[in-house]
Amino acid sequence: MSFEDVLIEPVLSEKATALREQNKYTFIVAPSATKFEIKEAVRKLFNVKVVDCTTINVAGKVKRLRGKPGRTSSYKKAIVKLAAGETIKVFEGV
Repeated sequence: MSFEDVLIEPVLSEKATALREQNKYTFIVAPSATKFEIKEAVRKLFNVKVVDCTTINVAGKVKRLRGKPGRTSSYKKAIVKLAAGETIKVFEGV
C-alpha cells in the first residue's frame, strides 16, 4: 500500500481543531492501515517527526431516510501526535 493510499482525508472538525493545539492531527485512514504504516505515511508525505499514533474504528450510525432504515459508512480514524515544534502546513492554512 502506497503512502497516498493510507491517508484518505484530514478531519476538519471542531474537536480536531482543538487537538491541534496539543500538536495532534486527525486523519481518516484506510481500514486496513496499521499504526506503523500511518506513522510512515505522515512522516514521508508531510516531512515531520511523528511521536505517537492512536487509531479508532468508528462504527456507522443507523439513520432513516423517508421512513426506511439505513446506515452511514464505518471508517477508521487516526490521531497522530507530532514532536514539539513540528506542524503540518496544510492544516495551518499557510
